[in-house]
Amino acid sequence: MTQREAALAGRLTPAMAGAAEKEGVTPEFILQGVARGTLAIPANIGHRNLDPIAIGTGVRVKINANIGTSPHDVNLEKEKAKLAASIRYGAHTVMDLSTGGDLNAIRTELLAQCSLPFGTVPIYQVMAEAKSLDEVSGADMLEAVRLHAQQGVDFVTVHCGVTRKALPLLKKRVTGVVSRGGAFLVAWMRHFQQENPLYARYDELLEIARQYDVTLSLGDGLRPGCLADAGDKAQFHELKVLGELTRRAWDAGVQVIVEGPGHVPFHQIKKNIKLQQKYCHGAPFYVLGPLVTDVASGYDHIAGAIGGTLAATLGASFLCYVTPAEHLKLPEVQDVIDGVIASRIAAHAADIARGLPGAADWDLKISQARRNLDWDTQIALSINPDKARIYRDLSRAKEDQCTMCGRFCAMKVFDESFDEGEK
Repeated sequence: MTQREAALAGRLTPAMAGAAEKEGVTPEFILQGVARGTLAIPANIGHRNLDPIAIGTGVRVKINANIGTSPHDVNLEKEKAKLAASIRYGAHTVMDLSTGGDLNAIRTELLAQCSLPFGTVPIYQVMAEAKSLDEVSGADMLEAVRLHAQQGVDFVTVHCGVTRKALPLLKKRVTGVVSRGGAFLVAWMRHFQQENPLYARYDELLEIARQYDVTLSLGDGLRPGCLADAGDKAQFHELKVLGELTRRAWDAGVQVIVEGPGHVPFHQIKKNIKLQQKYCHGAPFYVLGPLVTDVASGYDHIAGAIGGTLAATLGASFLCYVTPAEHLKLPEVQDVIDGVIASRIAAHAADIARGLPGAADWDLKISQARRNLDWDTQIALSINPDKARIYRDLSRAKEDQCTMCGRFCAMKVFDESFDEGEK
């Protein structure tokens, strides 16, 4: 029985209870959300060391960290370090996007060391192992999903909404198709003049997902890769298809997350969120950023955090981090840390703006520590205590001062003048 089937039957699972405890809500709240489809708990029955979480409406905004090799950079130890950094610095889920090296061995090793919900994009393995399109069949794509499910992957990105009807809508795009999985499927459909197997054989895909209780992350294979392509007919055609597939998955007892853009101008984010909620029936929305400008190379984690804050405030529930290396190279460990922290700031700011109970308590505590010039507590409460400690140690000021203001510290001056007035 899947988490969704259990929820529909009114059965509280250990995963639901655990997620409720983390969120500070009742188990019944989580159960009802999973039954409605507005919450998802990615929890493969074979992921033994999993610490489950809930993603969706009424709980904290979650963030995902992408790691994984490329054909030009295959280093398992580095990927393990990225995984450790993702966990240490507060990511809620991790996806392995490896396309280079022994993919089965890499995935098995990373999954064994990951207690967070673990995601993959199975079609990447099909792409990486195929010598040419001629030898790739629809069955190969489904078998890749089955393999990942058997290994214990909790959620998989599947680009089921990339259909032949959408192909004519791509002609005027500036950046074409920027999703690797989406581009591969477009090439496959053009080559064989057949429908996308992940769409045409969706019922078979649902059977695999249900067997292992794998959550489907319905991928946005036609997401815009630049501001000029945002909000075009191809993007929203795919979104409507994903809405139909969401209903079919729910009917089959399978949990769903819907993926979204991508590059979106700040003023268009609200429209994107509203349309996703409308077409996809309130299913959790998983956005890449979104990046609000195309010119932030080296700083795309900031562009993504700006868009992510607004998107999450308006209803997105899952943010895929963006690193400073986006568009430029495979991220290093420090890039992963910077990406995680930027997205965590965005998610936390959105939790406050949405009025999530207790969200602002953290901010109040650090403000009280600052008021008391309690440096150690302030550092411990920082979103990245390691970096805060480095900056504090670089300050050669007195114990109750910093090198920004020194003896002109506003709060010290205020206290002294206030005390003088009392006297």
